[in-house]
Amino acid sequence: MKRSRFAQVASPPRPSLKPVVAAVAGLLSGGVALSAHAELMEEIVVTATKRAETAHDTPLAITALSGDFTRETNLDDVKDLVLYTPGVSGNSQDSFIDAISVRGIRTQDFGVGGDPSGAFFKNDLYEGRNGSAVTSLYDMDRVEILRGPQGFLFGRNSIGGAFSVHTAKAEPGDHITGYAELDAAERNRLVFEGAMNIPVSDRFATRIAGYYSREDGFVDNAFGGDDLIEPNKRGARWSTRYDGDRASVDTLVEYERRKQSGSVYRAIDTGDIWDTFEAALGDQTLSGGRYDADSDLAGGNDDDARILTLGLHAEIDLGFAALTANTGFKDHDYYYNEDYDGTPLNLNNYGQDQEGSYFQQELRLTSEGESMFSWYAGASYYREKIDTLFRFSGKEDYFCQYYGYASTGLNFNGCADLYAYYGSTFDPAPDGLLTETGRIKGKYSGWAAYADLNFQLTEQFDVSLGARYTKDTKRFALDVPEPESGLGPYWAYGFSTDGFVRDKKSWTDLQTRVVARYFVTDDHLLFANYTEGFKSGGFGSFAIKDANGSPVGGGFTGATQADGFRPVTFDPEVADSYEAGYKGKLADGAIRLSVTGFHYRYKDLQVIYFDGGAAAVKNVGEVKSSGVELSANVLLGENWDIYLAWSYLDSEAKNLQDICGLADTNGCEGSELFWAPSMTGAFVLNGRFPLNDGTGITARLETFYESKKGGGWEDLKESEIDPFLDVTLRVGYDSGRAWGAELYCENLTNEKSWDGQNVNGGVLPSQFFGPKRPRTFGVRFNYRWE
Repeated sequence: MKRSRFAQVASPPRPSLKPVVAAVAGLLSGGVALSAHAELMEEIVVTATKRAETAHDTPLAITALSGDFTRETNLDDVKDLVLYTPGVSGNSQDSFIDAISVRGIRTQDFGVGGDPSGAFFKNDLYEGRNGSAVTSLYDMDRVEILRGPQGFLFGRNSIGGAFSVHTAKAEPGDHITGYAELDAAERNRLVFEGAMNIPVSDRFATRIAGYYSREDGFVDNAFGGDDLIEPNKRGARWSTRYDGDRASVDTLVEYERRKQSGSVYRAIDTGDIWDTFEAALGDQTLSGGRYDADSDLAGGNDDDARILTLGLHAEIDLGFAALTANTGFKDHDYYYNEDYDGTPLNLNNYGQDQEGSYFQQELRLTSEGESMFSWYAGASYYREKIDTLFRFSGKEDYFCQYYGYASTGLNFNGCADLYAYYGSTFDPAPDGLLTETGRIKGKYSGWAAYADLNFQLTEQFDVSLGARYTKDTKRFALDVPEPESGLGPYWAYGFSTDGFVRDKKSWTDLQTRVVARYFVTDDHLLFANYTEGFKSGGFGSFAIKDANGSPVGGGFTGATQADGFRPVTFDPEVADSYEAGYKGKLADGAIRLSVTGFHYRYKDLQVIYFDGGAAAVKNVGEVKSSGVELSANVLLGENWDIYLAWSYLDSEAKNLQDICGLADTNGCEGSELFWAPSMTGAFVLNGRFPLNDGTGITARLETFYESKKGGGWEDLKESEIDPFLDVTLRVGYDSGRAWGAELYCENLTNEKSWDGQNVNGGVLPSQFFGPKRPRTFGVRFNYRWE
């Protein structure tokens, strides 16, 4: 058959690849006989190219996972998708997405003045930023994870990649269907999810889905109090669908309430940074084990979010083209507190109180009919409002001890002692804390227009040319009151303002993309593409500049709009990305293989760094990265199948002198992207064993691997994270009569590791964050009716 995303007509015979197929199949199967029952392997239909086609036919680096896969592997929220996606890494036990990297491209600004490098979409609606982007996976249809710059396929730009999840839709029919699932495990874990599809007529249906999850904390805090990382979530979704002769309309209302601990940190108590820390503040000993916390939590311990999403998706057949209208609105409230320093000392307790709303509208035309020339074109608009209060708090005396030692080489008992050394008195805050706050009000908007033209040059070869124009505008206001402490705005901000200081800035860009696709046969696809990536500039959440454009610090007070003070801006990031790959069906379809090689040049990184204050963002350097990604589905006989994912990344960053923490300004040159492991892998072995009475036994082995990572730009060995291997085993029973049960053990070997690390300096020691979940035994029950 002619392999076009637009038409299917007869094609002439093609050269036989049977000898090659047989050889490769034998190699991949390791000598295990492959069954002819390849039809059991699920073909996932995706819409990544804005047309329905299988993942095999899509000329992009895409990982497609079915809703059954996400359920069977017990994936909890959207960040867990990194486990089974080659080229994607990073996670954290919180609602932040700044640890996620796609091929090493990662968001590094935890403020609210920039945009994420990896975008999350649910039902084609943009999920947004920290506090609103992370939602639970329940009643899923499928997941599509696209690697590399995305801007031609979604209403928002994404320079790294895109996570696109699709929930199950309401389906018109003639009877009610649904399911319910209950999961109970150690630490009082209890999870429920279920859905009911209610057809009203043969054209209209409604679907209701619900989710509840709770679990006791699994991280011991040696300082005292309850165990940490204690998720408690609940959500509900109501969707409808109307199927007409020439139009279809889907609606969605979703609400999720999330409540858990803030990120858990443990200071790294070895190395030069820790030695300097102890020299200033005296000998310090962290209690508990290597993967326990020892945190005072004086500022609280919260990660609470309320997220409301409304969506309307309509498709109209115009004859010559299909018109798609995608409308969405999202509102969220987010309250967060953590002990960032990871010590029992009250050094830096961080908080974030945020509310925001997001509206989007996208219109798209997609050509229809059989033609050698096809196209799609669209326009999108978004508007975001954000209101965030940041808070940094620490004991005054600790700051004086540290900076007093740093400036004089002497030890001091606290601020009164330090000030007396300089011949003055100190006026402490009533609570003895230096508490600095900053409030941000942002109004962001943007629009884009894009078009993609496809030319079917031969029956086997087609080329797509695309262009996108983007304009992003941000109105940003920052207010930093002077703290009560006699230290003034001494540390976190380094300045205070007299009211809001404001600015407005726009960024525009024209991006291009070229995609070539060649079907060697119906089952073997070669593809290559070049894509320009773009992420707009933004405003630093913790910095201002004077009328001359110089950054303000050193305890400056009373900055005003009238005197020319403005928030600090940073420029866009850009990337040139190249991909080439192969997708094939081998051994009569019993093996499905996808291999992609990539290379990109990533310039003007928006890098966060510590410069005597909370954080600043600068555009520095460039990264050149290359890598290989592989995924495969293999059917082994009638009872077994395998899912395999593997990736390798080689990266080099240059021109990092401005943010390098080493005395030698060239000490960071040539660094790897330290947050991304050079190698990741996932392996799932799935078994099904029918019994004579129609029942059956299922078995599932899941493994996930990451090579070492961490060390910071400076490659500090004490902050490296060792390689990590997670193994999970599941054994189930299928009654053959609508119900089933499963026993499981997640993290079977009780492997210990961290999600990530931060190399700090100054008053804050470096730290690890997010201990991974320990071994967990549990049982699941499910019931379905059709």
